[in-house]
Amino acid sequence: MRWQDLRKSGNVEDRRGMSGGGKVAIGGIGMIIVVAIGLLTGQDPGVILDNLQGAQGTEQQSTERPAGPRPDDQTAEFVSKVLGSTEDVWGEIYKENNAQYQQPTLQMFTDATQGACGNASSAMGPFYCPADEKVYIDLSFCDELRDKFKAPGEFAIAYVVAHEVGHHVQNLMGISEQVQQQRQNLSKEEYNKLSVKLELQADFLAGVWANRAQKMDNIIEPGDLEAALTAANAIGDDKLQKESQGYIVPDAFTHGTSQQRMYWFKKGFETGDLNQGKYQDIK
Repeated sequence: MRWQDLRKSGNVEDRRGMSGGGKVAIGGIGMIIVVAIGLLTGQDPGVILDNLQGAQGTEQQSTERPAGPRPDDQTAEFVSKVLGSTEDVWGEIYKENNAQYQQPTLQMFTDATQGACGNASSAMGPFYCPADEKVYIDLSFCDELRDKFKAPGEFAIAYVVAHEVGHHVQNLMGISEQVQQQRQNLSKEEYNKLSVKLELQADFLAGVWANRAQKMDNIIEPGDLEAALTAANAIGDDKLQKESQGYIVPDAFTHGTSQQRMYWFKKGFETGDLNQGKYQDIK
């Protein structure tokens, strides 16, 4: 991926090497994140929750990280520039529609951090919190994406960042809130279907970003799209469930199958047209 000349975002909070302060508070959106991203990482959500709750009642003081370069500084630079690219793309799209894009913040952390959706653990993987409009990522996930999920390549990481920014776009559009409001009136299985539609639309929006970023900055090199599709395939619910428990439970899907995730990212990239990925049309 040609990213070196991209503009670096100024909306990055770098908390790498600092301890995450505060008590664990899991509820509402936080609980949804634990369950949904537990599937993303292939871990039992109950185990993640137990680990987080085990820290309850203890206070961690924020500490300054040691001075000097870090092994993941290049990854941090890369993620910051991908975020900058999403800002440029969505800023242009919003401008075309006579609106102003409200940029999210991206926080890099190590192991755990505190956010408006409760404590964030590296075990949860990257996620977006609508309460504070922040994308959270422990950069160790980038290594995990390559080693555990067998999805190497910089564009695989870019896809993940663009997907989380896609959730921010959904939040700005009011889609996330509309879905959340339906939660109390639906069964778990019915609500999971709405969650799948949200995730697939975020994949589509990541594809739209890739389409527009290519036109604006010529970022794509041979193999990049394959890297993104490999990542989308690796984190499909069916694949993760099969690997973690040996069987598939479609009613428990919250992110969509590997095939669905690849399809919607690819459609976003091929069309670059928001009208082709409206929430009501996602399936």
